[in-house]
Amino acid sequence: MIVYGKNPVIEALRSGKSIEKILVAHDSHPPYQVVKLCKERGIKIQKVLRQKIEELSGTKKNQGILALLSPIEYVEPQRLFKKAIEESSFFLVLDHITDPQNVGNLLRTCEVFGGVGALIPKDRACPINETVVKASAGAVFHLMLSKVGSLSKSLRVFKDMGGWVVVIERGGKDIRDFDFPKSCALVLGSEGEGVSKSVMEIADVVLSIPMLGKINSLNVSSAGAIAMWQFVSKAKV
Repeated sequence: MIVYGKNPVIEALRSGKSIEKILVAHDSHPPYQVVKLCKERGIKIQKVLRQKIEELSGTKKNQGILALLSPIEYVEPQRLFKKAIEESSFFLVLDHITDPQNVGNLLRTCEVFGGVGALIPKDRACPINETVVKASAGAVFHLMLSKVGSLSKSLRVFKDMGGWVVVIERGGKDIRDFDFPKSCALVLGSEGEGVSKSVMEIADVVLSIPMLGKINSLNVSSAGAIAMWQFVSKAKV
C-alpha cells in the first residue's frame, strides 16, 4: 500500500501501521514531524529521484514524500523464537536478501515445511511487498515475520533461549551428515555477499550443500529449500 503527501504520511506514522520505509525526493527535505516519528519508530527514510515518487504515487502532486506500508504486521522477535522452541521447529533468517522473488519463494517453502516464520533485518533487505506476497502464494499470511535492527544481537537471544543458529554457506560441514537439533534458526545469506560476518561469528554450525556439477552455486531460494527439507527429514525429536 502506498500513501503520499505530507499529512497522509504523518498520519500513517502516527497510526502505528507497519511501514517499510519513507521515500523522499532527493531535491527536497522531509518534514520535521516525519523525521521525528521515523526516528521514534526506527523507520528508514530513503532519498530517491522525484521521478520514482511520481511513478509510485501515479501523480506529480505528491509533495515529494511517500510511505510504503507493509501488507503484514510484524511481531516481536521473542514471539517468533518462543514459537520455534515450543513447536520444535525452525524459522528462516533472511540475511540482507534483496530479491522479492527469492524472499517470496523462501517464505512459501518455509510454510510448506512447517516453519514458523522469518527474521529479517531492517536495512538492506527486501520489503514484504505485493511481489513477495504473490511469490509466496500467500504464505506470508500464515507465518510470523519479525524485523530487527541487528540479526546477530537477536540471534544471541534465541541461543540463550535454547535454540541453535545454523548457517547455510560454502566451506562448512556436509549438510547430509548433520543431525539437526529440535529448534533452529536457518540462516541464508544475500545473493552477492553471503552470510554477514557478525552472524557467522555466533553460528553454532555452518553447513554446506555438496555441489557435483560444473556450476558451483545455487540460487538462494533453492539452497533454502534443500536446507529446510534436511531439517524436516533429520531433525531430532
